[in-house]
Amino acid sequence: MLELLTYPFMQRALLAAVLVGITAPAVGIYLVQRRQAIMGDGIGHVALTGVALGFLTGTNPVWTAIAVSALGAVLMELIRWYGKTRGDLALAMLFYGGMAGGVLLINLSPNGSNANLTTYLFGSITTVSQQDVVVISLLAGFVMLITLGLRRQLFAVCQDEEFARVTGLPVRTLNLLLAVTAAVTVTVAMRVVGLLLVSALMVVPVAAAQQATRGFAMTLALAVSIGVVVTLSGTVFSFYENVPPGASIVVLAIGVFAVITALAAPLAKSRARRAAAAEERCTLRDDVLV
Repeated sequence: MLELLTYPFMQRALLAAVLVGITAPAVGIYLVQRRQAIMGDGIGHVALTGVALGFLTGTNPVWTAIAVSALGAVLMELIRWYGKTRGDLALAMLFYGGMAGGVLLINLSPNGSNANLTTYLFGSITTVSQQDVVVISLLAGFVMLITLGLRRQLFAVCQDEEFARVTGLPVRTLNLLLAVTAAVTVTVAMRVVGLLLVSALMVVPVAAAQQATRGFAMTLALAVSIGVVVTLSGTVFSFYENVPPGASIVVLAIGVFAVITALAAPLAKSRARRAAAAEERCTLRDDVLV
């Protein structure tokens, strides 16, 4: 196991995996709360256009992916607010337009190829460079600053926009900030998990944590813990089995969800029976006192 650390590319990949495991659920918990679980998937499709644009212009695909995916996320929010188009149709436009634009630009680019595109679609541990680690670290810092520093405000907006607006919160600004943060998170994760699978890492650990915890803080802590465990485990597995890390990470995350759900269901029923019994005892005691 320790032999992994002797390879510089694995050191970079594991560090990137930890950062992805922390940031993806930290943003995903707000998306799940807003019932926009597939938003990360739509942004991932748009980010594909950004990656292809980087190949076409000869610039770092990470930065072009950030710019294009952030623009796409903002446009989706604007359409949701001002347009007659519903949010699900806005997401559909992100899906189809992003994928089509990416495929078109990558074929026009002299620097791109199907092999290059595959590493961004499904992740690749061997392509995480030192420069990528620096960029991922900076972006992860931004994501955690927003998701933790504004957690009360973002939770209020995601829970009930009307109530948040009445209390004086800048709802539109916070929604735009969350959209941009989700776009940045997708870009952070694309080297390890891949653009097509990043949404699963944003959602599945949160869904698993919700089966076993109550309260925002505990759910976030458990979701991040699950995210770190599955990203590290999936990256190690992909090294030994020579498979894309994104697929390994998502399958492990779904496995954790299944296990927690299976264990949590009997416990939930037991708690419900105890609560019903306690309520019945209280009722009987009140009847006796009367």
